[in-house]
Amino acid sequence: MSVVDAPSPVPFTDSRRLTGANLYFDVPGVVLETAPEVAFDANAEAHWRARVAQAGAALGWPEVALAVRRHAHGVNLAIAAPVDQLLAATEVNEWALHAALGLRAGPESVDGEDQPPRPHPAHFDDAEALRLLQTSAQAEAAGNRPSCLLLDAAHAHQVPARWDDAVLSLGEGEGARQWPLAQLPTPDAVPWTELHGVPKALVTGSNGKTTTVRLLAALLAEGGRKVGYSCTDGVVVDGVRTEGGDYSGPAGARAVLRAPRVQAAVLETARGGLLRRGLAVDGAQAAIVTNVSDDHFGEYGIDTLADLAEVKLVVAKALAVDGLLVLNAGDPTLVAQAAKLQGTRIGWFAQELEPAQARGLPACGVRNGRLILCDGASEFDLGAIAAMPLTVGGAARYNIENIAAATLAAQALGIVPGDCARVLARFGDSNADNPGRLQRWHLGDVEVLLDYAHNPEGLHGLLELAATLRKGRLGILLGHAGNRREADFRAVAHTVARAKPERVWLKDIGGNYLRGRASGEVAHILRETLHAHGLPLEALPVCLDEAEAAREALQWAQPGDLLLLPIHEPNKREQVVALLDQLQAKGWQPGTPL
Repeated sequence: MSVVDAPSPVPFTDSRRLTGANLYFDVPGVVLETAPEVAFDANAEAHWRARVAQAGAALGWPEVALAVRRHAHGVNLAIAAPVDQLLAATEVNEWALHAALGLRAGPESVDGEDQPPRPHPAHFDDAEALRLLQTSAQAEAAGNRPSCLLLDAAHAHQVPARWDDAVLSLGEGEGARQWPLAQLPTPDAVPWTELHGVPKALVTGSNGKTTTVRLLAALLAEGGRKVGYSCTDGVVVDGVRTEGGDYSGPAGARAVLRAPRVQAAVLETARGGLLRRGLAVDGAQAAIVTNVSDDHFGEYGIDTLADLAEVKLVVAKALAVDGLLVLNAGDPTLVAQAAKLQGTRIGWFAQELEPAQARGLPACGVRNGRLILCDGASEFDLGAIAAMPLTVGGAARYNIENIAAATLAAQALGIVPGDCARVLARFGDSNADNPGRLQRWHLGDVEVLLDYAHNPEGLHGLLELAATLRKGRLGILLGHAGNRREADFRAVAHTVARAKPERVWLKDIGGNYLRGRASGEVAHILRETLHAHGLPLEALPVCLDEAEAAREALQWAQPGDLLLLPIHEPNKREQVVALLDQLQAKGWQPGTPL
């Protein structure tokens, strides 16, 4: 074995396994993103393709599907690969990139807690690299053989299967069994007749995902099913939260579908999980895309709304043959991207019925102030929009879209219109229905709204609602997660400045949400931007702790004021909700101690 060149800088910034259908393929694969400084021209691409083909032939893979996606910060290089050899495929991709650029990896690129560092194949000449790739692929395939035998048997029995680094499960919910990877049964020992899937839906989009998940779960529960759902606030099974935290990715989906009481599932499916791991499920009866708006640009090669819509629409690959893709007819980017889909059954929703109906059936929207569901053969009047608590008398127009989307998906999952109408008439009446999303308190003559609005579009919707409720002064808390561009922070501040609030408290979104930023850094940018848009500095206090900022807002409030509290850290939100409940219970009045 020999090293041809000295180690070079790593030419990629990210290399990951896609364990399900993904942005690039309908099958598992791997993808890496080149470093911004790498000049990956047509010649380099041709060499990369040739090296991947060479490795694929050496490993005995069928013809390898490849995808190249160029973007503002580099190039994404994807390889479809056997699910039992994804680690080897990652090394194949990295080796092929190094070779295409004439670079060599360092000698110690893989570290393990219980084993010494292992040299990367790209450290060696081509013959030795291919030998190492063959060895690792064969070992990986041999180690995964018991799992693959079960996956093949599950496919033959038409039973859904989930496989991760620790557990393999067959079936879903009440029809599931699971085993640690070290204790897998043989296919003949599996009680196949006891295993089955459950009805399920996926929900994605830039805004409104969690509200739509919770509402759809309530609609399914009205139909008599024990429902499990996952979202940014955790995992809930039959009304009980079993896990807290952000479970809007593959781990949340697996947790719900492995919960033994679940008879139907609603799974929030965020952009990050789709890009990092691909889809965790298939065979869904419905998939919703609520909307797309400017957010998370610059991550994983996603730079435009069209890019983001393409990512969100990956959920269409999770649908069963007769499944329904539920899309927003009022979102021009989604409409344009949906035109590229072939053979997918689509249902359309919008705030108004006419544009939804014009795109095709089924459809759901508002006609003459009433929510109408159309399935082609019939129309169903589900009630007055203004009487649905989630719409705040019809003023929360963005929630009209969430309601229409959930209703269409519920119909695809077999929920009858009468059950839908009963839920829509009460959901949102209690703050417990939708924690952290448009929760309302009346404290004396001060109205308080607590919400999750976190990007310009979400804040615009919240401020549009505030304009209809505002009687006196407006105060708002403002912060942002650190993993966005400075332009995104300024866009959020501009959105708030247009509402002309009397006071804005600048805060951190702490914990994991700082994401590489120093405490106070985002607050400084927001404050600077708000001041540049005409708000005086004395109206822009900095209080980095979310809960303390909410307390300051309450102490500032006077009768007739409206307070908007976008709070994002789960533990801070719990503190603020507890305080607001306590103040409301004791009849607190503005101007008195908290």
